[in-house]
Amino acid sequence: MNISTRPVVGRTAVAVAFTAVLSLGSVAAADEPQGWKGEGGLSLTAAQNNKVDTYLDHARQAERSISVQVRTAAALSGAEIIGFDQRLKSPDSLKRKVATALVQDAGRNIDTVLAGISDAVRYTVQWQDAAYTAGVTDVADTLDSFGNDSTKWSNTWGRTSGYKALNTGWRAPRSGQLFEIQFHTPASKHAQEATHKLYEEQRLPSTSAARKQRLQREQDALFAAVPVPSGAESLAAPGTVRTLPAPA
Repeated sequence: MNISTRPVVGRTAVAVAFTAVLSLGSVAAADEPQGWKGEGGLSLTAAQNNKVDTYLDHARQAERSISVQVRTAAALSGAEIIGFDQRLKSPDSLKRKVATALVQDAGRNIDTVLAGISDAVRYTVQWQDAAYTAGVTDVADTLDSFGNDSTKWSNTWGRTSGYKALNTGWRAPRSGQLFEIQFHTPASKHAQEATHKLYEEQRLPSTSAARKQRLQREQDALFAAVPVPSGAESLAAPGTVRTLPAPA
């Protein structure tokens, strides 16, 4: 008769092991992606938040090659790149923008909102007033020659009030990543920075209509003091007819 020497597992030990397994499941559940909440009552569900994080990962990868091209174009034109360390939009800033878009248009979903985000990767390029118009043309033509598609060309230098600068959007040839370049002079960049907090408050859904009007008037006053570089209001995207100022 063979007598087994294998230890007998008691009921207490089984119960302890079973509890430990269940606790592991609880930890895993706690590690699942969470939603996001921001100021002004803005929020994203866990699923929406996860999609934004995935989008950000793609943008970070694409930024590497985009930055090489932007820096090359800027160097060839004699431009200064302002705030290069902030070329990637912060997660909170992007999530606030996405959440705001979802509130303002209930018919849009997270995928369509993310597809239209143009400034997760962004740059600011600056010249002194006298070099501005030729510099913008040089950078735009260089980016175009690299295969980047112009997707947005918002030239507000000709405005009688409000923001003054040139904001452009591009699509990178390999990654398909959208990115933004703002073209500034020192004066227009200063006005943008001075009005940033006013603009952020203005676009919150919780800001009243009356308050938004007051904030807009304050921004208008700051931009009204910005000189317009010669020919800046006529700057056009690559492939369109351009009218440059006559030599002095």
